[in-house]
Amino acid sequence: MPDKMKWVEEWQCKAENDLITAEIVLSYPGAPTDTICFHAQQCAEKYLKSYLTFKDIAVEKTHDLAKINNTCINVDSDFEELSDAAEILSGYAVEIRYPGAFYEYSTEEATEAVERAKMFKSLVLKKLS
Repeated sequence: MPDKMKWVEEWQCKAENDLITAEIVLSYPGAPTDTICFHAQQCAEKYLKSYLTFKDIAVEKTHDLAKINNTCINVDSDFEELSDAAEILSGYAVEIRYPGAFYEYSTEEATEAVERAKMFKSLVLKKLS
């Protein structure tokens, strides 16, 4: 992969943009919680993909955080601590963006989603330092 570190940094930049977006939107009264949860999931996904890129592991095109995290666990068992968060955040990847089985997430759920995303950020940055 040409200039691997450039890709790692771009994944992290995109992840950070999702986290910033989630935090800014969360600060507004009556904020669209589905949007916050989606960006939290995207943040976690992109941080995991930055880690896998760093480790020269092909990044599968999927939004399934549990699956992506399991790939990370195969490299480093410390990622097991993110398994529950990966399961929860995975639910915010696709279905919530479309009409159908509409569910309005509470502000508390959105806040927890952002905190979970920060867990992914923290572990990945620790592993890449």
